[in-house]
Amino acid sequence: MARHTSTPARAVSGVTASRTAAAMVLADLRNGVLLDAAFERHVASLDARDRRWVQELVWGMLRMRNRLDAMLAERVRGGIAKIDVDVTDLLRMGAYQLLHMGSVPAYAAIGQTVELTKRRHGIGASKLVNAVLRRIDRERDGVEPPIPADPLDALAQQYSHPRWVISRWMDRWGPEETAQLLAVNNAPASITVRPYGVTHAQLNTMLTGAGVTTHDVPLVADSIRLGPGVALTELEAFQQGAFFVQDPAATLVAQYAHVPTDSVVVDLCAAPGGKALELARRARLVFAADAKMARVERMLAGFGRLAATNLIALVCDAREPSIAAADVILIDVPCTGTGTFRRHPDARWRLRASDFAVLPALQREILLAAAAMVRPGGLLIYSTCSLELEENDDQIEAFLATHREFTLEAPPAGTVPAAVVDNGLLRVLPQHHGTDGAFAARLRRAS
Repeated sequence: MARHTSTPARAVSGVTASRTAAAMVLADLRNGVLLDAAFERHVASLDARDRRWVQELVWGMLRMRNRLDAMLAERVRGGIAKIDVDVTDLLRMGAYQLLHMGSVPAYAAIGQTVELTKRRHGIGASKLVNAVLRRIDRERDGVEPPIPADPLDALAQQYSHPRWVISRWMDRWGPEETAQLLAVNNAPASITVRPYGVTHAQLNTMLTGAGVTTHDVPLVADSIRLGPGVALTELEAFQQGAFFVQDPAATLVAQYAHVPTDSVVVDLCAAPGGKALELARRARLVFAADAKMARVERMLAGFGRLAATNLIALVCDAREPSIAAADVILIDVPCTGTGTFRRHPDARWRLRASDFAVLPALQREILLAAAAMVRPGGLLIYSTCSLELEENDDQIEAFLATHREFTLEAPPAGTVPAAVVDNGLLRVLPQHHGTDGAFAARLRRAS
């Protein structure tokens, strides 16, 4: 497998800095870097317009990867499995620009991809890329690959998800609802913001005054969904600390927790800090902890921009917390993230079947450690951004079976919409609610 060193994005001998950055992001993904981190690393030197262009290309290509591969496989002699993985990614980039980015002329999509390939792999690889992309351009009307006979293979190709993941969801929800979930996962995720230090009406006025299109958020009345193409960091409202970004599913977790107004709360898996900010609206004090210093520093920067006052960020491993008993413990545990595939399209390709053994074991370890910190009469909030039973319902059932001092306690009626409460549990599903997925259980310790 070819490995390519990472350097700041810049034009490479006639290739735009945007395309160079996109290729570097994809190389980082192959080396295990998460998409958001890779993106921020390589687009820092680009202006807002080019950053949005790179995001459209990379996120879109990842959402269409299986379909692109099926098209490419028919036009690469011997199949794409036989060519260098970086060349494959460059082919995907070029094909996506040709077929799905109407703002890119065909000559630019082809010529730039060919030149980038030549710089990274030499003349031989560039000739292959040139031939394949020109053929795709000629055959646009008949470029769609044949539909596989097997229903799971057909869904995997149409919606670009791993077949084994689709099979899991089919067993749970059936074909119609699974197709709805897959379609939602392939739609670009909107940006939703939460007012901070200002009212909903004040923030809406600030945003619309800056030319931003705003929309209501049905499940969370005081959130605001932004129209496309917004450069967040350039907004005066952002610079003044008048909002932070948070998907409605994450907001619902914090609202479902319904922490007492005089409580001390510990968020043991807090980064990037949005749920801690929400909890701090009601709590007297929130400790926002994370195991990695870099993530804590990022939280501190966010809290500083907002001038948040009743939050304390600290480095702390959730498996061995060094904090005394508290009124409320929130653990938003590491998980497979299957509820966030629309926002993190790289996650679907990173996921492995073994994750459903490894991650639940880690979740149980954190859950047991957190339970020991809850004072008598206090609350333990367990949450994930996963859709999977092994990480959600099964964990809570097993915990309650062995910890009789805890009981599931729904929040007061009206705390969150009834549509996201399932027998006392919070369950937010992308195919039902049009948001990220989320699960939470509110567990009360006996007095």
